[in-house]
Amino acid sequence: MAYYYLVAQLPSLSYGQAAPMASRAFKDLAQTALTPEDAALLELCTLDPWEVSGDGKKAVQVPEFFEKWYAWERTLRLNLARYRAAKVKRDVPADVTDYPADAAAAAKAASVLDSPLEAEIFLDEARWKAIEAYQGLDYFDRNTVYAYLLKLLLMERRSAFRAEEGFAEYKGLYAAVMEAAGDGAAMGLKSQTSTESGEPK
Repeated sequence: MAYYYLVAQLPSLSYGQAAPMASRAFKDLAQTALTPEDAALLELCTLDPWEVSGDGKKAVQVPEFFEKWYAWERTLRLNLARYRAAKVKRDVPADVTDYPADAAAAAKAASVLDSPLEAEIFLDEARWKAIEAYQGLDYFDRNTVYAYLLKLLLMERRSAFRAEEGFAEYKGLYAAVMEAAGDGAAMGLKSQTSTESGEPK
């Protein structure tokens, strides 16, 4: 079923920008516009595939869009676990797969980044591209609605990263100020010592 009115009124989304609305607000809006069957599937919109199905949980039958997204995210996480285990010389998870290939490649690329924050941002951009790829070509299809909600969840994660970046910048500025203050105090002490000893400043 096509959802022309709902999709047409949605603001465009770009990763790295602030979310135009909260994911909860969009979910409430979408539930009023979708059929009851499609609205129920909004609960499957998660960044953690193990929330829906996984070890010790009953498998849930999901549409192809979600099957592909969950498979991509699982591959990403299992490959991240593989590279982290290798770094600390632990056993690699036995169920690691290299498919989808772009998920495995994203994990490998992120594993060599020095900054954990930079790695998280890189991974979320890869997630964004995967969601767009699995959304399909029918712009007014229900998959567009689900993809929109997933993107909002990623944007909310990104806003949390901004808070971390701001705190890191604050700490850097604070350290620089304290260092400058320490250098100033040291210069003052040196000047005072030089004067007392009769040495030229």
